[in-house]
Amino acid sequence: MAEDIKNLCAPIPSDLHAKVREHQEASGKTLGQYMAWLITQFYEYEKGGNASMADNKRTVAFQVPADLFEQFKAYLEKHNIKQNAFFLDCIQRALADDVEQENQQ
Repeated sequence: MAEDIKNLCAPIPSDLHAKVREHQEASGKTLGQYMAWLITQFYEYEKGGNASMADNKRTVAFQVPADLFEQFKAYLEKHNIKQNAFFLDCIQRALADDVEQENQQ
């Protein structure tokens, strides 16, 4: 028997839409598959039950000059971004760019 499927539609800011689509395309999943995965991951992470998001982590730490740190904190506050989300996005973009460059060669 086929799985019961429902459509979920909600307006979101265009920059968030672009980010979701970029990550979805990089994942190789269809939009429906990616959104189902993303929402499932969120709820599992929220309740602390997903090893892929909660338990399987490593720490990355480094020091920066104090003035750069203050500018960075101001940027995060201005854009309402968490520090870990900022760095995860930077890492994911760099890795996606690397894959794209390798595919072009």
